[in-house]
Amino acid sequence: MANVFISSVIPAPIDSVWAKIRDFNGLPDWHPRMVKSEIEGGLPADRIGCVRRFELVSGATLREQLLAFSDIDRSVSYAILETPQPITNHRATLTLRPITDGDQTYAEWTATFDAPAEEADKIAAGMGANVFQGGFNALKEHFAAKA
Repeated sequence: MANVFISSVIPAPIDSVWAKIRDFNGLPDWHPRMVKSEIEGGLPADRIGCVRRFELVSGATLREQLLAFSDIDRSVSYAILETPQPITNHRATLTLRPITDGDQTYAEWTATFDAPAEEADKIAAGMGANVFQGGFNALKEHFAAKA
């Protein structure tokens, strides 16, 4: 099983960062690789079990299912149901924690998945750099521009 762990410090209060990312259907609002998203069946975006279908800038389409969601813990977990990449058993969690020194936010994004042995490291590295760190970088830029 491959593992991905990316963490970052976002220069904004946790409530502001959570407000930006808590919408399971809102990836295109803050992540530069996501261009459109919809929740299938018109379900609420915070309902456990809802499925989002979104399109990447590359044109690829993915489907992900919400597994856990907590406004109290400021955490969201999801599984990839469909992706063009050769992965299975994907589970990811994005969690925010307050940094009281400077009123900033610690962000942590983790994932585990199965992939062919010869491709697992490359897929994990791409997911970490392009999806997770890319999202954190976009959040940093967003909040720096508001400062």
